[in-house]
Amino acid sequence: MIVKQSTRDYAETLSRLIAAIERRGLTVFARIDHAAGARAAGMELADEEVVLLGNPRSGTPLMQADPTVGIELPLRVLVWRGPDAVLLGYRDPRMLDGSYELAANRETLEQMGALLDSLLSEAAG
Repeated sequence: MIVKQSTRDYAETLSRLIAAIERRGLTVFARIDHAAGARAAGMELADEEVVLLGNPRSGTPLMQADPTVGIELPLRVLVWRGPDAVLLGYRDPRMLDGSYELAANRETLEQMGALLDSLLSEAAG
């Protein structure tokens, strides 16, 4: 996992991430608030949310090349409150080439990796 430390608080980091995604015309497919789920179950968990994002124009060709890569898509960013800082992380999509038949889509994977790095940098401040 590639991890960046935010210079912002949790709420602002998450807000900046969503704004950065939307500014690029990408879709936020879902937000999974793990902390809210824990509270609903009567348990405690520090702030933690997964944001699922992407663009079907990028992901669909990958799934056309190898339908099983669909388990990895859409892209995901995890935002969580660590003991000393707010952190953001993602699994590098460039690594998917080794697990799936995506050799012809290497450029798309590179672009996805660069996009995620840019989004995290912007959100982290």
